Amino acid sequence: MKAKHTDFARGVPRSASQASIFYFCGPDEAGASAAASAVIASLPDPGERVDLSGSELRADPARLGDEARTASLFGDTRHILVRASGDEAHDALKALIETGEAGAGDAAPVLVVATSATDKSRTAKLLEKRGDALVAMFYPPNLDSITASVRALADGAGLRLGANVAQTIAQSVGLDVRLAASEVNKLALYLGAEPQSPKTAAMEDYEAIGAVSEEDGFGPVVNAVMGGETQSVAGQIRRMKELGLNPVGLLLALERRAAQLAMITARLSKGGSLDRLGQGEKRQLGIFWKEQPAIERQLSRWSAAKLDRLVPRLVEIHRSLLANSQAAELLLAQDLVAITRFAAKRA
Repeated sequence: MKAKHTDFARGVPRSASQASIFYFCGPDEAGASAAASAVIASLPDPGERVDLSGSELRADPARLGDEARTASLFGDTRHILVRASGDEAHDALKALIETGEAGAGDAAPVLVVATSATDKSRTAKLLEKRGDALVAMFYPPNLDSITASVRALADGAGLRLGANVAQTIAQSVGLDVRLAASEVNKLALYLGAEPQSPKTAAMEDYEAIGAVSEEDGFGPVVNAVMGGETQSVAGQIRRMKELGLNPVGLLLALERRAAQLAMITARLSKGGSLDRLGQGEKRQLGIFWKEQPAIERQLSRWSAAKLDRLVPRLVEIHRSLLANSQAAELLLAQDLVAITRFAAKRA
């Protein structure tokens, strides 16, 4: 089956419920990744996530079938997320299909996000006529399309957004629909909006959740945590308590840095130094000369896959802080240590 990228603007198309293999390709990696995340969220029981790279599957095509038909450590369900380039996953997907047709048994859902590939690729041709597979190509976004996506995301979160607010969000995240979803979620949390109890968001509300700066005292804590500085994070947490820094405000600072790193990682594509970027690009990405050394260190700690795991975790922490305001400082301190240790681990 084939789907259009616009089919994902308001969620997951109905055809996705019939598929167990998903192939999202095209030049808009952010849109393809957002679609994969939406499909995973729609699974009745997504279970454990197993991350594989296209290069791993190209070297060992049988591994995909092994992972897809293996129960998790605790016997729970699982799903497989593959990040590939071009047709790296072709042979692995072909083997998965052939062994399944030969009676190898049911397999976990497999989602492939393929950069440098199109819906004319060998992999797309392998899957597009199958009833158990879904292929969609994601084209480069423009301001109008991302603004429309922001408003659709807001509708689902119980937010009423004017065109000016939606457009501001679209521009602030560099037309990255994944980061736009994070901004919408933060705005909904800030206003206490829910689908059953919608709220109207004004520009002042969006500016309020973004009112985080070095003067607020959050910068050193953010840099220690995102830089994986396990030796200094305890001192920064002590400083957080001494200064009485707002836990939710600090968490918002972390969320913005995570979003910024994701945008920079996408811009740099397959690695490289910030020196590759011009001054105009750096300003667009919010990279100022004082912060550049810290951001460079953090980029070495956070791969795209690690950031994909961090962003939803930050949203969970945000909900927890709002629900437990009396213990917010203690809860955040524990999570700051956990995130620092995760950052310190090499990808």
